[in-house]
Amino acid sequence: MASTEHVSAAPVVRPARPEDLPRLVGLMREHMEYEKSEPRPAGPLADRLGPQLFAGDARLWVLLAETPDGAVAGYAACSAEFSFWDAGRYLHMDCLYLAAEARGHGLGAALMDGVRGLARTLGLGHVEWQTPDWNEGAIRFYDRLGATGRPKIRYALPME
Repeated sequence: MASTEHVSAAPVVRPARPEDLPRLVGLMREHMEYEKSEPRPAGPLADRLGPQLFAGDARLWVLLAETPDGAVAGYAACSAEFSFWDAGRYLHMDCLYLAAEARGHGLGAALMDGVRGLARTLGLGHVEWQTPDWNEGAIRFYDRLGATGRPKIRYALPME
């Protein structure tokens, strides 16, 4: 007799593919709105991002989180950076975002596991990222992972 107990599938984390670009851009726009971001350059984001992300010598990695039914529900965008004080490279996670309906189901932890795995594969010693100081949910999530925060103010200087 078959069991009637529901077994939920583990989240899937995988590298982004060119055909994921429309969904990725949609998630990015949600993320920008969620963080009340300043307006970005005009023009199609996918046209600017695609060549950077899918070039043969890409230095940018995007991992996608899929729900058990295969829907892309989140992303983590990373690049290798150099720490002058440590005299070594590390993985910088520029963005991690999950669609609102996908939160609380293990996808964030799965994405972070994927980011850790990427850092290991690239031979990088640690991962760094930032989150807005008002994003209490993200701060609790990162604290539960054992990450430690370092207070700083991030600046941007436009080149006009």
